[in-house]
Amino acid sequence: MKTLTIIQPDDWHLHLRTGDILETVVAHTSRQFKRAIVMPNLKPPITSVVEALTYRHQILQALPQESEFEPLMTLYLTNQTTIDDIKQVAICEFIHAFKLYPAGATTNSDAGVNDLTVIYPILEAMQQYHVPLLIHGEITDEACDIFDRERLFIERHLTDIVKEFPTLKIVLEHVTTEEAVQFVESTPANIGATITPQHLLFNRNALLVGGIHPHHYCLPILKREKHRQALVKAATRGNPKFFLGTDSAPHITNLKESACGCAGCYSAFAAIELYTEVFEKEKSLDKLEAFASFYGADFYGLARNTQTITLEKKNWEIPSQYGRQENLITPLKAGETLSWKMK
Repeated sequence: MKTLTIIQPDDWHLHLRTGDILETVVAHTSRQFKRAIVMPNLKPPITSVVEALTYRHQILQALPQESEFEPLMTLYLTNQTTIDDIKQVAICEFIHAFKLYPAGATTNSDAGVNDLTVIYPILEAMQQYHVPLLIHGEITDEACDIFDRERLFIERHLTDIVKEFPTLKIVLEHVTTEEAVQFVESTPANIGATITPQHLLFNRNALLVGGIHPHHYCLPILKREKHRQALVKAATRGNPKFFLGTDSAPHITNLKESACGCAGCYSAFAAIELYTEVFEKEKSLDKLEAFASFYGADFYGLARNTQTITLEKKNWEIPSQYGRQENLITPLKAGETLSWKMK
């Protein structure tokens, strides 16, 4: 196969940041994707409709001219979130979900929730008003091994949430384990999951073997090979409960390559090409369009896109960095060769 044409995809989990870096990263995303669910974990976090609409305006102002990219906004769920906040989101056409971060789980999650049972009345309101809940599914117990955080979150919290709120639409974001795949597969259609390119491409050896590789460090952290294989199977077998979410998370290079490096992989520059390589290796290119372009839109109840993009079989080298001199970003697989390129 020399070319592959698919309906233009959407990214259902994306970090865009603010400031000078925003213009660089939104240009990459908008070139490939028609829409993206934009994460709210800024400093300070996006917790109100007004803040989300202000951030949306900043994103639109940073877009390249003629771009038709549509940012789909979210609010950061905190202990101070009210039922009135849920009602406001339910009637706002530009805001599509709340994001739940357990406090301390990942980048800029300090404002997250400490006790999930405290927010059960909020989850009940979200269920009532049909507002989706997006979950960073990890516990933050200091006694817990970091490689077990996702599995234990499902066992201790998510299983109960699904039982208590059986019609609440939930996305378990950036799943990383065989247990997470099995859990999502076992639940009703209102439970879905996003899968990132890094968790499809790499196991934890890519982070730790031959030295520490900071640009492979993300949260949830890369897991064993058996978990990677489970994710690849979930993504490439045509199950509509699993869909594309890059979790592309730009950090300035010197903050990644430091004594306490930031968590996040930057993949937006070539996200669809990275996914295509995974699907080609699995001989599942015929399943890529649904995973990238259909299942997420269907889950969120949005119309599927109608425009197309074309990928061609063509080797190219990933640049070592993107951005301006004072805000350089090192991309995932910098300096390596990809075998697909979007025309």
